[in-house]
Amino acid sequence: MKNFGKFLLCFGFLLLILVGCSTTMNTPTSKVEEFLGKYQNMDDDVTVQLDQVLSDDKTMNDEQKDKYRAILEKQYQNLSYKIENENINGNEATVDVEIEVLDYATTIRSVKKYYEEHKEEIESSNEKEQSDNDNLLEDAVEGSEEAIENSAAYIDYKLKELQNVSDTTTYNITFYLTKKNGEWQLQNITDLDLQKIHGLYEG
Repeated sequence: MKNFGKFLLCFGFLLLILVGCSTTMNTPTSKVEEFLGKYQNMDDDVTVQLDQVLSDDKTMNDEQKDKYRAILEKQYQNLSYKIENENINGNEATVDVEIEVLDYATTIRSVKKYYEEHKEEIESSNEKEQSDNDNLLEDAVEGSEEAIENSAAYIDYKLKELQNVSDTTTYNITFYLTKKNGEWQLQNITDLDLQKIHGLYEG
């Protein structure tokens, strides 16, 4: 999950930069709605950056990347939110939002535990990726988190389980904005808040 977190953090920052150019109403709430709406509507900004980040990923093969893209698209299209509060203080503002997303975090937690307990069984049923998995693990410490998360068999198993997720969870996020030259702009979103948007937050 650590690798997925790094992936999403980079993707979120790239998207945030693109939100700066907009034609929507100039209020803190509208800027947050625009940001979240780009995910929901699979805006071109989202799809282009998603393709780029997936292309740069070195832990998944092309088939795995296609599956992960579909999993993220499913998350974005199922994301819903409710604006709870907007607070403006001069050129600074906060917008409190409750979001509802697919609960990928719980599935990843259970997948990792199950994989650690049934590693040989899962890998033997995945002969196509076995050689890649052996190469990745050859110099790794047995049972280390990085070795498991880079295992082709583990990635395949995790993606298979994530494809079946239908349970949702809710998180609260406070977005911070500043007004520059008369325009409200979102500040950088934290790694933890990006994990919430992608259903990966375990707090």
